[in-house]
Amino acid sequence: MSGRGVWLRTRARLRRFPALLAGCGEQAAAYGRCVAAAAAGTAELRRDACLEEFRALQDCFSRAVGAGGA
Repeated sequence: MSGRGVWLRTRARLRRFPALLAGCGEQAAAYGRCVAAAAAGTAELRRDACLEEFRALQDCFSRAVGAGGA
């Protein structure tokens, strides 16, 4: 039994990701700004420093992938 079909389906799903996630740019930018600000200067990036922004980005990804059928 060949695993080729599995890889073809996986590649097809991965090719759809950029289009599915394109609508999450605002959330990604907010998360990036938060991480950059939290790690600015001599500050050390702390766990959960940007939890709210991360969860917003994660929710957007989940909605995009769920709506796209991946």
